[in-house]
Amino acid sequence: MPPQITDVDRIAQQKEIKMTTDNTRTDTINVPEAPAIEGLVFRHFRGEEDFSAMAEIIADSREEDQLDFTESADDLARNYRHLTNCDPAQDMVFAEVAGKAIGYGRVFWAQVQNGPRVYALLTNLTPTWRGKGIRRAMLHHCERRNREIAADQNVDCAQKLEAWASDTETDWRGLLEEAGYQGIRFGFQMIREHLDGLPDLPLPDGLIVREITAADYREVWSAAREAFRDHWGFSEEEWNDEALESWMESDIWQPHLWQVAWDGDEVAGMVLNFIDAKENEKFHRKRGYTETICVRRPWRRRGLARALIARSIQVHKEQGMTETALGVDAENPNAALQLYESMGYKTTKRFTTYRKPIDTEPPTMGRDLDDTYP
Repeated sequence: MPPQITDVDRIAQQKEIKMTTDNTRTDTINVPEAPAIEGLVFRHFRGEEDFSAMAEIIADSREEDQLDFTESADDLARNYRHLTNCDPAQDMVFAEVAGKAIGYGRVFWAQVQNGPRVYALLTNLTPTWRGKGIRRAMLHHCERRNREIAADQNVDCAQKLEAWASDTETDWRGLLEEAGYQGIRFGFQMIREHLDGLPDLPLPDGLIVREITAADYREVWSAAREAFRDHWGFSEEEWNDEALESWMESDIWQPHLWQVAWDGDEVAGMVLNFIDAKENEKFHRKRGYTETICVRRPWRRRGLARALIARSIQVHKEQGMTETALGVDAENPNAALQLYESMGYKTTKRFTTYRKPIDTEPPTMGRDLDDTYP
């Protein structure tokens, strides 16, 4: 599907941004916890024009939060064309000072398979404005919005607020823990720092790896979705058509690098490799990703994942990469962490999933010590 920028424009139009006679926008949001900072306002999403500001906020946060990824305005526009269970016109908040966006937050929800309905939230704020109560105010606003959404849904399962943070995002982690969120699950970023010393691991008998064509895309996607249903936190929203379309439009849709094992006409397992050229240029590295590693149930415990990972590392080496990386759930039921360690990957960063009951109000907090301004 080609990009549909008009979809983003339509979202902005539907929320009826109003203008006053002096051409000042009045799409403001009343945020009760807003600190007394001259020129600070909270407002709604304004459509495509906000993506550049969001990309700038992410870039400004990179050093402080030790982020090792890039996200451009074009990347954000593509992702937002394919959002599920989120209306940016209602489900986002922006903080700006003197007309310049300095932070934003967003909420969305998902149904966890055999688990709770989670109402997720995220915020980001330019580091120079942190510690002044702005991000806390956005967090509380996002919680209220999620409670509004949850109140309109008649569900017979638990409802939880959810957020995520890496160990290096100390500002965000601190705010979540202050607000009563508890870490319930952990994941790791793992890196293989060199691509030498690859073991000779043939595919199990009867399986082959062949070139992937457009006719295979849906079959591979469906097989991955089936395999990941066994993983903690699985939700169908992450594997719907919108998610596939967004990936297919991205620069990291690279089927020519995939290693997919077939048993006749059936997909047995896969590693869907990719190289993020923009990221590598920004961080002056040559990293490939060995991601979406999975084996369907009938073909497990035969060494297939190990063989596909070895083939994937070799593919990246042939592409001129010098390291590979992946993400893993620390409690993966198929002992994935131990598998990756045996293949030479080492943990470099930890990520935490935080949750709390949706009816839990944030604690009453005093003002930050630096919340007083001239």
